[in-house]
Amino acid sequence: MTTAHRQFKSAIYGHLARVSKALAAPQRLELLDLLCQSPRTVEALAGQAGLSVANASQHLRVLRSARLVEAEKRGLYVEYRLADTAVGEFYASLRALAERQLAEVRHITREYLSGRDALESVDQAELLRRVQAGAVTLLDVRPAEEYRSGHIAGAVSIPLPELKRRLRELPKRRQIVAYCRGPYCVMAMEAVDILRSRGFRAERLEHGAMDWRAHGLEVATGAGEER
Repeated sequence: MTTAHRQFKSAIYGHLARVSKALAAPQRLELLDLLCQSPRTVEALAGQAGLSVANASQHLRVLRSARLVEAEKRGLYVEYRLADTAVGEFYASLRALAERQLAEVRHITREYLSGRDALESVDQAELLRRVQAGAVTLLDVRPAEEYRSGHIAGAVSIPLPELKRRLRELPKRRQIVAYCRGPYCVMAMEAVDILRSRGFRAERLEHGAMDWRAHGLEVATGAGEER
């Protein structure tokens, strides 16, 4: 191999390593997961991820240096978003790879869900058919800004903190399937607990809007059926 070829390979793999280094922290992966849902300010990201604003800013700078996220000044705040839809697709692929290859991921998930009969077993296509037929209410319990950024078509929006006082808006005789950000998000589990305690037939959909889109199913944006 010539020196030029070696330099070429070293340069390419060096830049690929920039991406892997930027993701080599649990906090940055969680921030990326949050940004897959919708753009957010540093303050909002810090609150959602349980970080200080200074710590969140530091992690976001690393992600930005690898061109995974970008920032825009909005008044007094800086808002972050994914640099490209390919970043979200990459994150989804990374998550799927870890679930498939690492037994620890499967074990932790099983342990957490053990004894919680909250997983909706119907597949995505069947769920979509039931939503369209009016046989089930699909409930998005994420914050309203995430719903507006992208939600499963046909879903209604009631953020989890508002659910208890807005139960009257939900049909009591129809099954409710709640979803949030994906398999590691606990908001839908909490929603199912609340709904079942009030006499609703409720289940949890494991997948979120990002997973729905990855399977080629319809994702809507805007207010939609926000309530």
